[in-house]
Amino acid sequence: MPLNVVFFGTPDFAAHALKEIIQSKHKILGVVTAADKPSGRGRKITQSAVKQTALELDLPVLQPLNLKKEAFTEQLKALNADVFVVVAFRMLPKVVFNMPPKGTFNLHASLLPQYRGAAPINWAIINGEQQTGVTTFMIDEKIDTGSIIDQSITTIESDMTAGQLHDKLMHLGGALILKTLDQIDPSSIVLKAQKQAQNLNQAPKLFRETCKIDFSKPLEELYNFIRGLSPYPAAHCSFNDKLFKFFKVERISKPHTRPIASIQTDHKSYLHIYVKQGVLVIHELQMQGKKRMQIQDFLRGYRFDENCIFN
Repeated sequence: MPLNVVFFGTPDFAAHALKEIIQSKHKILGVVTAADKPSGRGRKITQSAVKQTALELDLPVLQPLNLKKEAFTEQLKALNADVFVVVAFRMLPKVVFNMPPKGTFNLHASLLPQYRGAAPINWAIINGEQQTGVTTFMIDEKIDTGSIIDQSITTIESDMTAGQLHDKLMHLGGALILKTLDQIDPSSIVLKAQKQAQNLNQAPKLFRETCKIDFSKPLEELYNFIRGLSPYPAAHCSFNDKLFKFFKVERISKPHTRPIASIQTDHKSYLHIYVKQGVLVIHELQMQGKKRMQIQDFLRGYRFDENCIFN
């Protein structure tokens, strides 16, 4: 049976899900997204990816600053939706998620209860996971703890970056949302409570200090760390008071006696960084104040001192 839906979301990940619903038998009555905000060097006012998509599809858009305000909740009630769908949005108050008769469900980019939090895609790769997935669950008053409706599982390839996994889960998540909408009848749906295990991996928000490379870590950990933060927010380190971000690296496992974080380069085609248990081969990087480059292009305009060390 077609359902009337109000959609909540902000980034590209959510915008894809919105498009999937629009192309299905279900009807979007309205879209709730973040307020427009300044971004970039020019502080130009920008719209969220979800708002841009909603406007392209001629859908009503709500951008409340306070989700508990009566004016907003009354607008929501007036839409008379069957269900609310949430993808990459902020926490909803009870007065909102309890509103629709068929409830409110969220799409999360992990296999809950693992990787609750703001950055599940990044942390799954950073921690060297070989599989992950997407979960739909009923929203409750805590973060990512509600009863599970359904899940889809996928593999994480050994060279996959966070950006590549994001796109893979984005498409997997869109399909799972449609499957969930087709089975979201409260009288017949079978929900599964999340296990309260003690050894759960968390996915906290990433900050600048979180993304600093610690070259004392072993080769495999560093490799996972860099690809788990690529392309955004990107793992970084310093050299000669300049910030360097790494986007694409390769690892070579081999014994050596060189100082940790020391480099080797022919100043033309390669840059190697020596770490515990092997070498990081840098293929793509960005120096502070410059654009992102392939290593060959970067070395044409920059020369490293002999015996220099990253920190």
